[in-house]
Amino acid sequence: MAQDSFAELLSLYMRRIRASASGVATEIGLSREAVNNWRNGLSAPNPRSRDKVVACTRYLRLTEAEANRLLSAAGLQPEFPLQAGPAGAAQPFAAFQDRLFAQLAQAVPYAIALLLSPAHWGQPPFRQELLQRAKAQYGDGAVLHIQPPYSVSTVPAEYFAAIGRQCGLGDVATDYEFESALERRLVAGERLFCLVSRFEQGTPALRETLAGILRSLSEMHSGRLHLLLCGGEALADLKYRSGDLSLLNIAQVHHWPDPSLEDLTLLARHRWPDQAWPQSVLAALQDVSGGHPALFEEGLQWLVDHGVDEAQARSAALRSHLAGSPRLWQTLLPLAQAPATRQRLAQLLQADELGRARPYLQDDELRRLFWGNLIHVRGTGDAARLHWRSPAIREAGLMVVESASGAA
Repeated sequence: MAQDSFAELLSLYMRRIRASASGVATEIGLSREAVNNWRNGLSAPNPRSRDKVVACTRYLRLTEAEANRLLSAAGLQPEFPLQAGPAGAAQPFAAFQDRLFAQLAQAVPYAIALLLSPAHWGQPPFRQELLQRAKAQYGDGAVLHIQPPYSVSTVPAEYFAAIGRQCGLGDVATDYEFESALERRLVAGERLFCLVSRFEQGTPALRETLAGILRSLSEMHSGRLHLLLCGGEALADLKYRSGDLSLLNIAQVHHWPDPSLEDLTLLARHRWPDQAWPQSVLAALQDVSGGHPALFEEGLQWLVDHGVDEAQARSAALRSHLAGSPRLWQTLLPLAQAPATRQRLAQLLQADELGRARPYLQDDELRRLFWGNLIHVRGTGDAARLHWRSPAIREAGLMVVESASGAA
């Protein structure tokens, strides 16, 4: 298969939303000349500018698959490495998705659910599968999909005009017109399902306005508007930080689960369908990666390159390879810049257990590590505790601290 051209893909995605080079440049922190050079094929992103390309995928409102395709064309690692397999194939996380929709359908009086996922899973993961399930349950014409504009410079009128178009509501010029157009469908007796993906895009004020409108309509038309809002840390903030005054205090909360060995087996077979994947090999890779999706995918690739057997999956060479993952360093480095947070990170890296898990983590460093997908919850109820996902992640953290300390 021919390699995608980064310049051609970027141009295609920019034309699709009529994005200018200056608009892209402003949003991702580059010069207009640099973006034009990318688009015209005069230069290409280097590994140090991967975060700029990721920001570009968000601004251009790319799906997870499209974002991965653009990154791959630039020779960069995908942002969402493990996504769905071929249509009709057995899908991972199927049981979780079944429970999610069953609970949303039974929720009374307000059918509002938050689906929270940490880094590298997407917001939401397996978006197309969720939409297909919704269409099967509610009917094709009753399913709305909102992806808020990424740009923080978008004015309210443009923000709600974009969302109105996504919902097929015609010309919408204000938040009031968006609310009124959506309400007309509910008053007419329709039962609607609305998936809001990447909820945290845009400014906090616009997010709160959107959340307020959707909550208000859900309250006024109980049982007719079913909402699934997907995001990460910013969405959790909107649920918990304001307590009973939160716009989303009535919403159910669901966390995207850690993958089981069965899930990982399906993902491996989808990614490399012609490769045999013994359970013992995948179980060993699950241990060394801690179920982190990016590390698991990098481990699969390493095994394909070096030999798919259990000895390789448990080798120090693979663990060292994963500890050097740029995606781990990208999350850890900001915590190691200031002396105070670097010292705290060093202390956390020495601990086998990081404290009791809570619905909302008040500790800033623990919260960043949690949403960065480097720590997770083990156990349930009063026994739920926070732990590092894997020794490879702790090894990466120690290297980051050492590197930052030497540079200080």
